Amino acid sequence: MTYPAGLHVIERPLEGAPAVVLVHGSLDRAESFRRVMRRLPDCATVAYDRRGYQGSRQAGIVGLAGHIADLIAMGAEVRRRHPAGVVAVGHSLGGDVVIGAALAEPSAFAAVGAFEPPMPWLGFRRTAPGEEGTPRPWAALAQDPAEEAERFFSRMVSASAWHRLSDDGRASRRADGPALVADLGGVRGAAPFDVAALSVPAVFGMGGSGSQPHHRRTVSWLGANVPGALPFEIAAALHGAHLSHPDHFAAFVRLVLAQGGITAQ
Repeated sequence: MTYPAGLHVIERPLEGAPAVVLVHGSLDRAESFRRVMRRLPDCATVAYDRRGYQGSRQAGIVGLAGHIADLIAMGAEVRRRHPAGVVAVGHSLGGDVVIGAALAEPSAFAAVGAFEPPMPWLGFRRTAPGEEGTPRPWAALAQDPAEEAERFFSRMVSASAWHRLSDDGRASRRADGPALVADLGGVRGAAPFDVAALSVPAVFGMGGSGSQPHHRRTVSWLGANVPGALPFEIAAALHGAHLSHPDHFAAFVRLVLAQGGITAQ
């Protein structure tokens, strides 16, 4: 067996060591985990561009169920290569993918971690400025996926950061627009799964007080309603903690390993 066809995979193999599978969020890619991977030298690490993103664009566009199926297949191959134990950790929507995989196939991973996974069906959504506690109505997705990618990046990072990207960088993000639209559409309807039914050991991470309130509320709810789950806060971080605070994010990963009863070399 090999990794799912068409997926671009980044690996840091280590024979005899436990393995961590890292799953990126919307409008992101495997490369964003490089700094975290370097801080886990005693673990094998695997990250991949989800279908439709960056190096996996030629693999086509799928919804959340398709990403979950990819991760389950990825986990089976990683377990074959690394029998010492495997966990999966997802950032943002990648956390939804990880949780969905653990619900669909509880034996896939010894433990899972999700950092600020968006779960608007729980009732936690972004609020309008000055209206904390009042969910903002859904904004219509742009008819042009490339336009939606620019809008999403400008909102999640900043408009100035978008303009600081090179021409190639902006073109690359815009090319990820169709996958982004599929991601956003996949979490806007009915609940895709019952997260409270999760039986696999789990850690839910969030940024500090400066992070978006709806993300923090989601993680607090998960910590209170998923049996045995642990919350983990990176107090100085915002949503992009894997980029801004890789040491702390690596500590988050190590807590997931510990939750799964796995000891690294």
